[in-house]
Amino acid sequence: MTYQYKTSGTCSQLISFELSEDNKIHNLAFVGGCNGNLKGIGRLVEGMDANEVADKLEGTKCGFKNTSCPDQLSKALRQAMTMNGPRS
Repeated sequence: MTYQYKTSGTCSQLISFELSEDNKIHNLAFVGGCNGNLKGIGRLVEGMDANEVADKLEGTKCGFKNTSCPDQLSKALRQAMTMNGPRS
């Protein structure tokens, strides 16, 4: 299923991604933000478990901001997993 998440407090405005039945991340893309860095994050997390990625990225800050694009991705992943309910 494809998800879109409107970011808050970052240069990127939107995150889109797909979650497979086994909670694997696919086709992650950011709108706005640091293009090369965010494409790199997309490549790094491709096929990874959403829980694992959310745990690793949660709380990452950008400069003096209280959040970052990776932190917003963790929020987006958690929201998507909550919407889906428990998966086996």
